[in-house]
Amino acid sequence: MHHAFAGVLPIVCFAGDPETPDALFPNNVFATAPGRYVVGRMRHPVRQREAGRGDIRRFFSDVLGYREYDLSTQPHACELTGALVVDRARGLGFAGLSERCDEEGARLMHEALGLRATLMFELAPGEYHTNVVLAVLAGRAAVVCPAGIADPAVVDAITTLYAPHVVTACPREHAAFAGNCIALTPETVWMSAGADRALSAASRATLVAAGFQVRSVEIDAIEAGGGSLRCCVGEIY
Repeated sequence: MHHAFAGVLPIVCFAGDPETPDALFPNNVFATAPGRYVVGRMRHPVRQREAGRGDIRRFFSDVLGYREYDLSTQPHACELTGALVVDRARGLGFAGLSERCDEEGARLMHEALGLRATLMFELAPGEYHTNVVLAVLAGRAAVVCPAGIADPAVVDAITTLYAPHVVTACPREHAAFAGNCIALTPETVWMSAGADRALSAASRATLVAAGFQVRSVEIDAIEAGGGSLRCCVGEIY
């Protein structure tokens, strides 16, 4: 995945640590907006260790000169761009509430990332992160997994906002992590190879009509751990 992405954008990769086995999902712990970086508050202790990575903090502060917003020690879970899907083009956030993000956590992320508005809604039972059931692609398209969002009215509102370029994921696409995709450039949307294989012809046509080429990487071992391609990308703005 690193090599594939490096053909599109500059990529920074930090060494792993056996004490933080879930750190291949960095977007939950570190997020950025222009000139600032945010450290999230993780729900589980094994993931809270990741927030203490001095090498990553020093990269943002000393190398990039970013201002720090450290939310890691306050009591409200806010697992950054796992819990909060951001439309960077509009300055909008979509915060799915669960044990990984409560209302106060959503408010803190909203302020730290400098968003204009954030919509809070309940995830469906059993869902843990918003970015598994919703993706906003370059501000002009969306992939929505209706079964992952508790209130159908929220699904309708998001669909209306991004129509006509909306993929409404079927259960097969949802289970294959099709909602866990990302537009690395204005012309390309990336997802796992499993998600790519699960895409219906209609879903693929919707993405093409929105101006995207679908690219994918085989990451079945990572997906066995409960996350997919989008979770592995900590964006730098």
